[in-house]
Amino acid sequence: MKTRAERRRERRKQWFVQAEVEDFIRQEYPACPEFAVVYFATRICTVPKNWRSAPISEAVDVTMQNMLRHQLTDYDQLMLIGVRRKEARRRVQPKVNAIIDGWKKQRPEMVAQPVEKRMDPREFAAELLITDKVIMDRLAK
Repeated sequence: MKTRAERRRERRKQWFVQAEVEDFIRQEYPACPEFAVVYFATRICTVPKNWRSAPISEAVDVTMQNMLRHQLTDYDQLMLIGVRRKEARRRVQPKVNAIIDGWKKQRPEMVAQPVEKRMDPREFAAELLITDKVIMDRLAK
C-alpha cells in the first residue's frame, strides 16, 4: 500500500517537460509575449491536472483558453451577475480568439524573445492596452 506522500507525489507528477512546452508555444504562437510563454508552460507543468493522454497542443490550448477567459475578459463578472456559463463563454470567446489569433501571427516586434532580449514591461503594458482597444473596436462593429 502506498503512503500518503507517495500518492501526493504521483498526483503532482510533471507530465510534460517545461522546456518542451515553452518551445512548442514559441513555435506555434510566435507573437506570444515571453512572460506569457513561461507562465503557460509553468502552469501546464506544475498545476495538478491529469494530462496523461493529452498531447502538448491540447494542454496548451486548454490552458490558454482558460487563463485568457478568466484573466482578460469579464467572464467571471458575467457569471457573478447570473449569466449562464454557456452564454458567458459565448460572449467572451471572440476576445479570447482574437488574442490567440494575434499570437499565432509572426510579427517581428512581438516575437517571443530570450530572457536577455525581453521587452520592457511598461512597453508591453502600453501595447496590450492598444491591442485591447483594437479588439474591442472590432467587436463593436
